Amino acid sequence: MLIEKLPKIEKEKPKEEFESKLLDLARIAHTRAGGRKMRFRALVVSGNKQGKVGMGVAKGSDVALAIEKATRLSKKYLVEVPISADTIPHQVLAKIGAAKVLLRPQRKGRGLVAGGTVRVICTLAGIKNISSKILGRTGNKINNARATIEALKKLKYAASPTSSKT
Repeated sequence: MLIEKLPKIEKEKPKEEFESKLLDLARIAHTRAGGRKMRFRALVVSGNKQGKVGMGVAKGSDVALAIEKATRLSKKYLVEVPISADTIPHQVLAKIGAAKVLLRPQRKGRGLVAGGTVRVICTLAGIKNISSKILGRTGNKINNARATIEALKKLKYAASPTSSKT
């Protein structure tokens, strides 16, 4: 009656500013009394290619649910990355578990010299010139991603030349 006469307001969906990338999808099993319980674990990295990047790991009963939850988490925990001249301000090293990641700034035109997990995270963060090396002895994508995010958290903005000590 009254509700029918109100004009319908269509909510405009906000433009998706973050790009998400699925890094890892694993089938995991818990052994229960009745047998194995299968679930899925997803590792998703989201970024806006303008200095914000985040990572999310989530489990779900099916693939779509796990990916959706991981994407939501990656957008919830974003890290601000200081970018100067398409690279990072200084060299940084981070260690999480067995994963150890070294990130080095590069001159313009050098490109993204990074492998696997680090490459995806740096691309989504908007870093165009960087050199990296995974020094840890693990191929675990989750730990390598966590170490890369931790390294990006450690970055500080470069001091401007006018604020030097006199």
